[in-house]
Amino acid sequence: MEHVMLSLTELPVFSDIDTAQIEPTISGLIERNKQKIDRLLDSDKPFTVENLLQPIEELDDELSRVFSPVSHLNSVRNSDELRTAYNACLPLLSAYSTWMGQHEKLYQAYQQIADDAGNTPLSDAQRMAVDNALRDFRLAGVALPDEAKQRYGQLRAKLSNLGSKFGENVLDATNAWSKVVTREELQGLPDTALAAAEQAAAQAGKEGYLINLEFPSFYPVLTYCDNRELRREVYIANCTRASDQGPHAGSWDNAGTMVETLDLRRELATLLGFANYAELSLATKMAETPAGVIEFLEQLAEKSRPQAQQEWAELLDFAEQEYGAGDVQAWDVAYYSEKLKQQRYQVSQEDIRPYLPADKALAGMFAIVERLYGIKVDEVAEFDSYHPDVRLYNLSRDGELIAHFYLDLYARANKRGGAWMDSCRVRRVRGTELQLPVAYLVCNFTAPVGDEPALLTHNELTTLFHEFGHGLHHMLTRQTIAAVSGINGVPWDAVELPSQFLENWCWEPEALALISGHYQTGEPLPEALLEKMLAARNFQSAMQLARQLEFSLFDFLLHMHWTGGDAGTIQGVIDQVRARVGVVPAPDCNRFQNSFSHIFAGGYAAGYYSYKWAEVLSADAYSRFEEEGIFSADAGEAFRTEILEVGGAKDPMQAFVAFRGREPAIEALLRHSGIAA
Repeated sequence: MEHVMLSLTELPVFSDIDTAQIEPTISGLIERNKQKIDRLLDSDKPFTVENLLQPIEELDDELSRVFSPVSHLNSVRNSDELRTAYNACLPLLSAYSTWMGQHEKLYQAYQQIADDAGNTPLSDAQRMAVDNALRDFRLAGVALPDEAKQRYGQLRAKLSNLGSKFGENVLDATNAWSKVVTREELQGLPDTALAAAEQAAAQAGKEGYLINLEFPSFYPVLTYCDNRELRREVYIANCTRASDQGPHAGSWDNAGTMVETLDLRRELATLLGFANYAELSLATKMAETPAGVIEFLEQLAEKSRPQAQQEWAELLDFAEQEYGAGDVQAWDVAYYSEKLKQQRYQVSQEDIRPYLPADKALAGMFAIVERLYGIKVDEVAEFDSYHPDVRLYNLSRDGELIAHFYLDLYARANKRGGAWMDSCRVRRVRGTELQLPVAYLVCNFTAPVGDEPALLTHNELTTLFHEFGHGLHHMLTRQTIAAVSGINGVPWDAVELPSQFLENWCWEPEALALISGHYQTGEPLPEALLEKMLAARNFQSAMQLARQLEFSLFDFLLHMHWTGGDAGTIQGVIDQVRARVGVVPAPDCNRFQNSFSHIFAGGYAAGYYSYKWAEVLSADAYSRFEEEGIFSADAGEAFRTEILEVGGAKDPMQAFVAFRGREPAIEALLRHSGIAA
């Protein structure tokens, strides 16, 4: 097959997006797709990959190419008009997905292709795509009676809308709170945070310093600000977003949205014959049973809890001995932790920041993946952008263009918080051409202030590597069938492996020499500072693990045992989990769950455990590099070919064993976390 590389004109033209045309365009494409699929099925010939699967893939890809940039803009440049248009599309897309999933003739056609595999052999990727599709037909209720099918469609549509509503409430609640303060009130804050707050005030046309609930703004207040009352105010504003508590109590409250979501998820699961939503969630994951997931999380809790309790006791003792603080509240934890870390290791995120200008960090990261995977990253000067901060890059290997990615690094108003990778284009064959994969990589770092470059904390550096790891999984795939290309078809609890894996290089002296360079002098991170940073790597790591286990168990138990209730029922679950595995007491007003977008507006419902599950895989995978050398060409090539290139075309455990030579073990994770096994 002749592969003609597609030109840059294949990238989204954001400037052409007409908000008024979004819904009619999507609606028209869906109707056209349905008619074409029905015509494809109206055939006497035996169905094959060529005459059925490929044409359907093309139809779905065309729809995705139109909707992907709209969905992306809704996250990164939200506006009332765009939000309305985006929300109008959700029920249409949900109904289309249900129509496809419950199309009995289409299901039978896929089944016929699977049954004929003896006569017309399928490649491994084709077989996986067909098997996954047959599973998804069953999970879409293809075998249900008509009335139940209809109910399934209603449930899916409602859940789609509820997820969007939850995210909008969080965004609106985040945007709603800000406070103008004086320099005196921000005593203790580092210069970088002060400069950012001063710039934010100037941009809002106000005197003084402006703080808000974007992470780069509120986090330095909690970590460094000597003003305890201001820390308390910021903490409460953040942990009560979209709830019945705090400064905007009752505004954008997600309580009803959460309850309705849980009710409908349970109904959906039982409709499909599962005991609960946790069981339904695992139908497409590596983990096999709810009991297995609980056992996994409790095993981690059991191994780390004594150390977490010890770390907490040390913090309380330090706060009392050094600062006379007999009462340490949630809004004091980051503050005293930073003081203790400074005393113990004489190192702070702020000490490292001048050595991590964003451009140097990017150049170093690109140099590392070039050494690991033999790929080259080049910036594209001119392209159709949606914001001045956004950058575009080409990825090539052996001089051949293989992918593109957008990079959107900085926090701003009307941009969803957090960091993520999303697919813009998937690698697949289109006619005689190869469509190249394109990724969106999004972070929310502190933007450059004045003429100074953006300076990253080490935490932000690991976030950058994490998202780029996801991006490489999407972009280095060698698959050409969309259903298993890149991260498509990869079980959710394996999808974090490449992202967490890449974070390891942020801690290696040899790699940090490439990543770091003082923004004024260019000098690399001094050895003394590096040694302190490495010594402090596992500071309070058991407390951090306890926090992640708290989120994971809350999510899983909530979906496993939900039989109805109200916001108090949800609060009861998180209270019980905190009593079992948490170490830092949460104040009564804390409503973390009301802004837990991962499980209520993202893809992690009954799946947040995936982060820890994949961390076991990533720590064990990285231990091969510890054995062979962190830039081992053999290990790098093996990871690229056995994990990244296979995408969703291979069972993830088989892929891991092919790379590592054995199944994963938990010890590497505990060792990396500084937790005695």
